[in-house]
Amino acid sequence: MTAPTTPTTAYLVTGVSPLGGEPTDLLLADGVIAAVGADAAAAAKDRDGDDLVVVDGTGLIALPGLVDLHTHLREPGREDAETILTGTRSAAAGGFTAVHAMANTSPVADTAGVVEQVWRLGRDAGYADVIPVGAVTVGLGGERLAELGAMADSAARVRVFSDDGKCVHDPVLMRRALEYTKAFDGVVAQHAQEPRLTEGSQMHEGTVSAEIGLAGWPAVAEEAIIARDVLLAEHVGGRLHVQHLSTAGSVEIVRWAKERGIDVTAEATPHHLLLTDELARSYDPVYKVNPPLRTAEDVAAVRAGLADGTIDVVATDHAPHALQDKDCEWSAAAFGMTGLETALSVVQQVMVDSGLFTWADVARVLSVEPARIGGLADHGRPLEAGEPATIVLYDPAARRTVAPAEHHSRSRNSPYAGLELPGRVRWTFLRGRPTVADGELAPVAGA
Repeated sequence: MTAPTTPTTAYLVTGVSPLGGEPTDLLLADGVIAAVGADAAAAAKDRDGDDLVVVDGTGLIALPGLVDLHTHLREPGREDAETILTGTRSAAAGGFTAVHAMANTSPVADTAGVVEQVWRLGRDAGYADVIPVGAVTVGLGGERLAELGAMADSAARVRVFSDDGKCVHDPVLMRRALEYTKAFDGVVAQHAQEPRLTEGSQMHEGTVSAEIGLAGWPAVAEEAIIARDVLLAEHVGGRLHVQHLSTAGSVEIVRWAKERGIDVTAEATPHHLLLTDELARSYDPVYKVNPPLRTAEDVAAVRAGLADGTIDVVATDHAPHALQDKDCEWSAAAFGMTGLETALSVVQQVMVDSGLFTWADVARVLSVEPARIGGLADHGRPLEAGEPATIVLYDPAARRTVAPAEHHSRSRNSPYAGLELPGRVRWTFLRGRPTVADGELAPVAGA
């Protein structure tokens, strides 16, 4: 398969604020940021008018293209909920230029053949780079290691491995995975959930679960696995990534591990930064998610952990579901929420508008660090001349009421329906080619 062609159209973005700083001009040409500042306008004058598009960036913030470490694209196997095409369209609309596709597909992405299929479908779609995540164990069964080395050596070049949706609960298997992935600088991303402590669980275990009669998912079920795994990572010298961290205790364990020098990173989701278990009182299964929405005290601790760097990245855990899997009674409903098209807005509201973050911090947790953890050399780059023109232009002053029917995902299970959120993605560029242009999806080759 041939690589996408380098765009010939150049884009002069005028008056934009890189990372929220002083306004300047950016010239995007030949797949890179060709010039910045006064040099951009001068270089643009040398181009033929037919291949130059001027974008008014006044009031817009330029960020490196967002990178999601945790996306469920459902293909192969559950194309009724999402496809790689619809999922990456949703990603582009949210400002993402790369997504890591979780392995819990059907068949499971536990072989070189399946991860290469996912990778190639992403290239064909063209809206975002799709980086497959390989399963840690065969069939997510938790009994024997999958073909980690073969997936790492495949065309997909897998570097992140996870049984997400299930915990690698066997400590011997977890140790072996941490050891094995050291050979190719891989990372094991753990869904921290002690299965024996969460059998039949429906929501966070606490006051609300007791009052409304739903089986509780205790915080210790997450914290116990994280504590075990950071010690295993220290013992073998492996790289551990904690997925969708959600409790105050988990933040403290990761903080302790980092102070000890253990090679651990962690992610928080937008919904665990904003929503609480009080929403379960509605019995609306759109709020059913794994790990569950926690208490206001947990939300505050996760925000603080993100602000002080204990938590490294924000990852969406975009989990689309077909209507019949969510539009039912709570106990029968699937766990999960969509999130690609609202993530940046939630981070703005929770972290930037509150004063906890600068826009440079947003770039760090939504682009730079996830690219580093995932081993993506051409994402999360500085907004400087010569760097890839993989950027998003974002309007922080815009306001919108979330309407899932307008989203590009195939599924509609957004927990933010009807909520007013700040900000809107105006342009998304993938190596100089717009995937979103002036707020609308742009046509791309192959899609």
